[in-house]
Amino acid sequence: MSDATPMNPGPIKPRPITVPIVRERKAGPKLTMVTAYDHPSASIASDAGIDIILVGDSVANAVHGFEKTLSVTVDMMIMHSAAVERAKPLSLIVVDMPWMSYHVSDEEAVRNAGRLIREGGASAVKLEGGANRVATIERILAAEIPVMGHLGLTPQSVNAMGGYKVQGKAIEDAQQMIADARALEAAGVFSIVLEGVPDVLAAAITEAVDVPTIGIGAGDATDGQVLVFHDVLGLGGGRYPKFVRSYADLRAGAIEALERYAADVQSGAYPSEAETYHVRDEVARMLADGGALSDRTQSSSSPSS
Repeated sequence: MSDATPMNPGPIKPRPITVPIVRERKAGPKLTMVTAYDHPSASIASDAGIDIILVGDSVANAVHGFEKTLSVTVDMMIMHSAAVERAKPLSLIVVDMPWMSYHVSDEEAVRNAGRLIREGGASAVKLEGGANRVATIERILAAEIPVMGHLGLTPQSVNAMGGYKVQGKAIEDAQQMIADARALEAAGVFSIVLEGVPDVLAAAITEAVDVPTIGIGAGDATDGQVLVFHDVLGLGGGRYPKFVRSYADLRAGAIEALERYAADVQSGAYPSEAETYHVRDEVARMLADGGALSDRTQSSSSPSS
C-alpha cells in the first residue's frame, strides 16, 4: 500500500528531459550528454541521470568497426534509435541524421528526419553544418521536428577537411563559425554541438547565441559536454582523443571476467550443482541406465499400425 496522502503525495518522480527543458538550461546547470546505441546503454545513461542521449553516427566506429561515420545509413540509425527508445529513458533522445540523408534535397531531408522520429522513437534530430544548412533545418522544423545543430569538426566532412582536425584556428574561420552559430540559432535549433574547436572560440560562440552549446573537445566554457559512451567507460581499444576522459576501465574488467569464465569452463568449475537443472531421482536413474535410449530404440523398431 502506498504511503501517499493528499498532504503527502510521496516521492517526486523525475520528469523526462524535453527540448524546452534543454533550452532553459542555457542559464545552467550544465547539460550532460552521452551517446548510446542500444537498450542497455540507454538504460544505464538514464539511470545515471544523463540529460541527453545522442544516438550518434559514431555508432559506425564504436559498434560496427568502420573507420568513418560515412558508412551508416538511415535504416541503421533507426534500428539503434528504436533500441534506445525501448529502454524508456528519462533522457532526451536525439538521433544523428547520417551522411547523405539530408544532402540531396530538403524534401528527402524532411522525409528521413520523419522516419528517425516515427520509426526510431527519437524526440529530435541532429545534423552538421552552418549557414549552408539553414534552409534544410527550417524545412525540418516546419514538420515539427526539433533540430540540434553541429559546428566545428564535423565528422561527415572528414574527406573535405582532410582528416579529423581542430577547426577555427584562423581568425577568418573563427568568425565564420560564429556567424554560422548565429544563423543556426536564427533558424530555430534548440542547441548546438561544438566539436574540436579552440576553447576561446567555443566561449565566444557560447556568448554569442542564446541557445545552449554542448562541447566535445571545445573547452569548459560551453553550456554542456558530450562524450561517447564507450570512451567514458573505457570500453574502446587503442588511443583516445586528447579531450576524452575515461571514468572506468570496463574493457580490462570485461576481459578479466571472460578469462575467468573460460578457465572455469575448461576446469569444470562451471557450471556448479547450484547452476544446474535436475530431475527426480527415479528419472535420473533411468536416464543413467540408458532407459530412455532403450525405450526410444524399441519404439522406433516397432511396426507401424
